[in-house]
Amino acid sequence: MSRPFDRRAFLRRSATGAAALAVGPGLLAACSTDDPATSGKPGGGSSPRTGGTLRAAFVGGGASETLDFFNGPSSLDLVRARAWHGTLGNLDPSAPDGVRYGVLKGIDISADLSTYTLHVRPGVRFTDGSKLTSADILHSLSALAGRSMLPVYKLAAMNFDLAAARADGDLKVVLPTLRPIADGRMILCQGNFLVVKDGTRRFAQGMPSCGPFRLGEFTPGQGSAFTRYDEHYGHVPHLDGLELRSIADSTARAGALTSGEIDFAHDLAPVTARTLADNGNIEIAPTRSPYLVGLSFQMNMSAAPFDDPRVREAFKLAVDREAMVRTVFHGDAVVGNDLPSIGFPDYAENVPQRAYDPDRARKLLKAAGAEGVEVVLTTGPETPGMVEMATLYVEDLKKAGVRASVRELPAGQLYADFAAYSKLPLAASYQMPIPALSTYQMSTAGGSPSAFGWKQAEVDALVSTARAQPDGTEARKLGTRAQRERWEEGNQVLPVFKPNLNAQAKGVSGIRDDLFEQFPGFSQASLA
Repeated sequence: MSRPFDRRAFLRRSATGAAALAVGPGLLAACSTDDPATSGKPGGGSSPRTGGTLRAAFVGGGASETLDFFNGPSSLDLVRARAWHGTLGNLDPSAPDGVRYGVLKGIDISADLSTYTLHVRPGVRFTDGSKLTSADILHSLSALAGRSMLPVYKLAAMNFDLAAARADGDLKVVLPTLRPIADGRMILCQGNFLVVKDGTRRFAQGMPSCGPFRLGEFTPGQGSAFTRYDEHYGHVPHLDGLELRSIADSTARAGALTSGEIDFAHDLAPVTARTLADNGNIEIAPTRSPYLVGLSFQMNMSAAPFDDPRVREAFKLAVDREAMVRTVFHGDAVVGNDLPSIGFPDYAENVPQRAYDPDRARKLLKAAGAEGVEVVLTTGPETPGMVEMATLYVEDLKKAGVRASVRELPAGQLYADFAAYSKLPLAASYQMPIPALSTYQMSTAGGSPSAFGWKQAEVDALVSTARAQPDGTEARKLGTRAQRERWEEGNQVLPVFKPNLNAQAKGVSGIRDDLFEQFPGFSQASLA
């Protein structure tokens, strides 16, 4: 059995871990970790269980953390949900359909791309003993995901006629499209489309779930505790239990790891990760391409000065991308080219790299009558590097003659009021690693709030035509044209792609096997 979740002890341990890191890596290397391994009964596969409770720390949202993952904006909200609830599937470029299915066993697409048929995996059971059926899929997609304000869930409603979706028996969902699309599997199986029981309105401890773990305790801003769900479909977890802890500060997460209070620290700041490089008890486990996070700045085209394309181009030319990679990430990042989704097959590789040209930026601002314009860049520590990049960008803008300043919000608050966020004149952002055309549809097409005023019907149409192409070569050609338009006229400055610098205790394994590396799962994790 897993250890009970002790809130008071957790808070004491977190403070101790943060203090431990401050004394330096030499002493940290001498710290020993508790051995969490216990004996466990064999699982459904051939590998024996290691048992034990894995303890992992993430940036949370403080008191705003919620069990309602359809409306919870923090990374910890989604990681908690992925441990607790079954997913339709995950992106997997190595799989035949480009996805690895979860509670679904497959998705068929009609020849005219007008209908998707979702085949429910038989025998999946909720923790109350009831079987998962098509009704649960319909409820999760239509009643919950379809009404969410988070862009990733609105994506389904933008592509599928959820109101016309219907069950065909207990194990089929017939899902009409709003327009022909060939890449709908990539939308439905992103790893964050999770399933709850039909009729669910309130998310609370004790609600039926069908994920790899049962939720035992949850305290916003502190942590949550899980035990293994032995009836989980497919692979039953190796672990007896899982603890997810909310630790906003990167240094504190690393301190908890080196002092043995946790086994996995998510998304460390580059400078923090470097302090762990020589610790023989720790492994750095960065995410790999295409699972790189695009860090960007969004210019709101709904108002001056960003309604002028010359101003937008100036703000793109003003950023010193190489310096950001070198200074903020110590070289452990990739220069961006103002387009998301680097590493995915549909990313526009042949668009020329935008230069750093502050002199040209200044001339463009003068021509636009925006010389000396005053702007405030709103950011927050939602992922390491966001605040540091914003600070450098403001200095770059000053070199181009812009009177720029930074407004930093507390951790977990940048996206907490998404309607207010989308009205900011200039805001920091990060992009989840998903394919380029899906990213455009999710955050840009049709005047989405995430688009910050971008409204280009001809580009929307080009993306739609590309997504309706069953022939991959033609789809990539049209998609590249759309991205070129976005690169030339768009309102996104995307200077850097960075890996999530995760760190784990030696002997932890299997986390990457759950895919969706930005928001890890633990169903296949084990402890030495």
